[in-house]
Order: sequence, then C-alpha cells, then structure tokens
Amino acid sequence: MTLRIGCIADDFTGGTDVAAAFRRAGLRTALVFGTPDTTIALPDDCDAAVIALKSRSAPAGEAVAGSLAAQRWLWTKGAAQIYVKYCSTFDSTPKGNIGPVTDALMETAGSSVTLHCPASPPNGRTVYQGHLFVHDQLLSDSPLRHHPLNPMTDSALVRLLSAQTRHAVALIDWVTVREGVEAVREALVAHQHAGVRHVIADALTDDDLAVLGAAALELPVVAGAAGLAEGLGHACPGTGPAATEPLPRAGRAAVLAGSCSARTLEQIAQFYAAGLPSRHLDVLAAATGRDVTGEALAWYDEQDPGLPVLIHASASPEELAAVQAQLGVAEAAAQVEELLGTLASHLVERGVRRLLVAGGESSGAVTTALGVRAVLVGAEADPGVPWTYATTEAGDLALMLKSGNFGAPDLFTRALPSTAEEAT
Repeated sequence: MTLRIGCIADDFTGGTDVAAAFRRAGLRTALVFGTPDTTIALPDDCDAAVIALKSRSAPAGEAVAGSLAAQRWLWTKGAAQIYVKYCSTFDSTPKGNIGPVTDALMETAGSSVTLHCPASPPNGRTVYQGHLFVHDQLLSDSPLRHHPLNPMTDSALVRLLSAQTRHAVALIDWVTVREGVEAVREALVAHQHAGVRHVIADALTDDDLAVLGAAALELPVVAGAAGLAEGLGHACPGTGPAATEPLPRAGRAAVLAGSCSARTLEQIAQFYAAGLPSRHLDVLAAATGRDVTGEALAWYDEQDPGLPVLIHASASPEELAAVQAQLGVAEAAAQVEELLGTLASHLVERGVRRLLVAGGESSGAVTTALGVRAVLVGAEADPGVPWTYATTEAGDLALMLKSGNFGAPDLFTRALPSTAEEAT
C-alpha cells in the first residue's frame, strides 16, 4: 500500500471534486461514499483515498464523530496525511463544521498548526487579504451567497473561522505566498510558535496553490478546497500517472437536480431551451402526500428513450424561500432528498446507465438510495466534475455528481448527448 493522502470530504460532490483534483495531479485515487467499514478495500497501488461524508450541514457533534471515524479508517490504510476537504465557498455557520472538525482531527493527530485555503481558481474562487472572492466579487456580494442551508454573508475567512474555534486564526498573505515555499514554511512556523492553530493562506492562481501544497506537505492535517488538494498531489513524491478509464457507458441518460444554485439554474434553463424532456417536481405537493414520484415516473416512461431527460426540484431563490416558509428549511431539504433518491432507484431499474446529479445533498441521497459505496474516478467533463463508475445490482452505472455551483452552463446537454448525437 502506497497511500500518501487520506481525504475526508464534507459532502459527496465535494468528494468527487477533490478526487478529480488528486487524479489530475497524477495520484491513483479511490473514492468511498460514507464512513467505510471492513468490507471496503482499496487498490494496492492507491496513492490517495477520499472518504465522502454527508457532514457539511450536519450537527457539529455528528460531523466530528463521522470525521474521526473516517480518520481512523484511513490511518489503518497507512495514510500519512489527512486532508479536510470543504467547499470553495467555505459553506459553514458560526457553529461549524469546518472549525470543529479540523480541531478534532488535529487533536487526535497531535498536530498544533494547519493550513487552510478554499481557493479554486478554475472555478473563479480566490483568496486575497484573507477575503474569499467569486470571480471579481466578494463571496458576500456574489450569487453564491444564497446557499439554501448555509447562506454566506461574510467573506472574511479569519473572522468566519474564528467564530468556529476557540483557537487562534491568522493569515499568510499573498506577498508571502509569492516569495515561495520556504517563505510559507517559515510563516507557518512563526504562527505555530505564536500559538496560532489555523492559518488561512491567500491564493490567486494554481501556481500559488502549488506553493502552498509543497509548504504543507509534512503537516499531519491540511484543510481546504480541491485546489490546495491538487497542489499537495503535485508535491507528493513517487506518484505515477493516473489510470485511463473508459468513456461513459451506453444506456439511457437522466439528470436529477436538487441544487438551487445560480449555475445549476442556468444549466437547467439550457436543457429546457434545447427542447429536451424536462419535468419539475412539486415539493409542496409531495409533502401533502401526493404521489409526485409516481407521476414523474409515468412521465418518464412516455419519453423518447434516445433522449436524456431532466427531473428537478431546483427552484429560484424566491420559489425556494416560499417552499421553506411552508415546510421549514430542514423538511424542505429532506423532501427533495427523498424524492430524488427514490427516483434514482426507479430510473436505474428502468435502464438508466448514465446519471448526472446536481447538488451535494442530492448526490448523497442518490448514491445512498442506489447502495453505491465506492467508485472509480474517471475523466472530467468540466473542472471538478468527473465521471465516476460503479457497479450496482442493476448493472454498471456511470455517475456524474456535480456540486451545485460547478460546470459550464451547457454541462447537462454536453455531458449527456442524445443517441442521435452520439452516432454522429
């Protein structure tokens, strides 16, 4: 076993995002959904293993317990370093879970300092002077501030993380990062001697993340988004090229979307504009007991099998607010997850073999409903959006688990061409 990095991701699309980053860096990577047990085996030549939990919006105590269990399992597989993967928008609340989880993992590892960086330049996320930007806007001014579970109304990362931990938080600014690996290492040591546990780092480019990855290579615990993970991967010695995976397998194709992010709404609009079969799920009707799932499946059975279909609970911020006002935030989310999980099971039974899922919580519900525990990470359709491959009771399945904010506007139509388009 050559396992160098054991990664704990706080949701399922975050897991696929970071697994794709390790793969880009040349690491042979396994991706496991949920806390693994003794039945889950890793390849003998695995460089990195990603455990995708569903802990981003869980109570802090639950998130900590699940992360510690994943850490123990990764240590049994020889992981020399633990990487805590969270969203590039730093989705969290004053109660956590980024601070509590990272603190618990560090305490168990006997570590006194760690490096944080949520930057993901290919997706427009950068950190400057400790503030998180989305393209040219502060996070708090961008459309991404409207997260349905964790609205992000502050962009100051030191302040955000300080609210989640009793330990000191400080910054390594971009000037220091641009001075190189040794300058960052010296700054980390200086912060450590000053009693700082959590160090936020600026990063504007992938080159900056490569510097941070090399500087953090020997830290027992590191935390950030997929960009810093790729920097770590490039710094790891002795890694070989990633294996070549097959193209997505043939079969009926479907999109299930629960994300209400601006980018997912764009992708849904393009799918509609292309004239492809699309159906919206009425979450309020489902909550009253109407068989919304049965209606959607009856509709699906009438569609041209050569065309991809879209079934979504995604809604505009105004529509989402109206649903949450009637059901409550937690119940609205639970209804969406139940609908999409049930639909996924029935669609796979009906012959769907290419399934794209939009949204972290939605992806967790779908993989759980399908009983998918581990996948092979394949090529990316867009940065952070790879195909993955699983085997289910119904047969082989190609899954694309997409973070709500990721992918180009035409991702749905490009990733799932019709039968006629594939033949040309």
